Amino acid sequence: MNILRLKALAGAGCFSIALIGAAMHPAHAGGLERGGYDIDLLFDPSPVATEAEATYVMPDRKYKNARGPGGADLGFGSSAKGSEDYWVPRIGVKAQVVQGVDCMVDYSQPWGAHTAPGVWNGAFSNMETDIKSDNYAATCSYKFDAGKGQLRFIGGVFYQKVYGFKEDLVSPFVPDFGGTGRVDLTSSGWGWRAGVAYEIPDIALRASLVYNSKVKLDNIEGTLDLTNVGLGTIPIYGSTQYMPDVVELKLQSGVAPGWLAFGSIKWTNWSTLQSVPICPVGVPSSLCFSNSPAEVTSLDLMYRDGWTVSGGIGHKFNDQWSAAGQLSWDRGTSHGYGAQTDTWTVGGGVAYTPQPNIEVRLAGAIGVMTSGHSGTVIGPNGKIIGDDASYDFGNDLVTAINGGIKIKF
Repeated sequence: MNILRLKALAGAGCFSIALIGAAMHPAHAGGLERGGYDIDLLFDPSPVATEAEATYVMPDRKYKNARGPGGADLGFGSSAKGSEDYWVPRIGVKAQVVQGVDCMVDYSQPWGAHTAPGVWNGAFSNMETDIKSDNYAATCSYKFDAGKGQLRFIGGVFYQKVYGFKEDLVSPFVPDFGGTGRVDLTSSGWGWRAGVAYEIPDIALRASLVYNSKVKLDNIEGTLDLTNVGLGTIPIYGSTQYMPDVVELKLQSGVAPGWLAFGSIKWTNWSTLQSVPICPVGVPSSLCFSNSPAEVTSLDLMYRDGWTVSGGIGHKFNDQWSAAGQLSWDRGTSHGYGAQTDTWTVGGGVAYTPQPNIEVRLAGAIGVMTSGHSGTVIGPNGKIIGDDASYDFGNDLVTAINGGIKIKF
């Protein structure tokens, strides 16, 4: 086996996982996941490395056979668009602080969701929901020689802001569907990460296991705007919630001169988000729980845990060109309520290195979001969820494109 070629491939291995993962991961992930967490830049062997990328995701989910409360045909339309296109940016800088110690700071948007079905039979449930996030992180690692390779310990913290709104139909008696209500919410919290990795650069081998903690959101606040139905604006708050913790195992290894195989398994604790009760400011927190008399509205998610499994292969053609492909499966987080079913995705991409310190990437992905039905389920404290809308959906297409650049010093 040509060891020099495999050493050259080590950089391409980082490219393979970062490039294809960036293109595909947001396209298929369940729950509120968009960009997720990514610390691959931390492993770059350069003294200083900067990276910027953006992914544009185009899910084409369609609702059909929609019915309103009690299964009634409200005459608003039985079909609707169930997803909106979106961007996922990421930027990061990594530097070697001293020999063996590397640190990285980055900005990302790990969570989000946007649906805007508008006027349809499910309008009492949702006309538009838009959730966004901002994540600012600092991560460091310490590596030392161990056996044939190097052992690396990883740790970091991140600050996360989550915010958004939901709008639905409150009263059908206002002309031109103007009887809408809107909830605006925002919150923030801190999280931490810890992990371990083992690397043998001579054969481009790397195995990493990283845990990202929950983020406690205990300051959820906002407004309930009911001015369209004559009730004014009400200050509101939500009970304490948690964004999910995540465990991810990643593996890669050179398998032949110029060739790299890689894969990952990830678990995301989406079942921590069920139904988020929203109450007026002034109501004691002890009375603000799901299905309580004080609950004026809620954000109903009813997720189960997510699993993502992926694998692929990369090839370095020469010093300037590399390519990779990947197949991925994501277990849907919806199970009877919602439209997040299993997704299968295939992706591919290329990297061009015009100079040793510059790498330009372009990738794409295409996948299938499997079919299902959303209806009534029983939530926390016996709350009935989904009785205001039911609908079906078929096997729908999702596509994504990704571009990025890395500059090393």
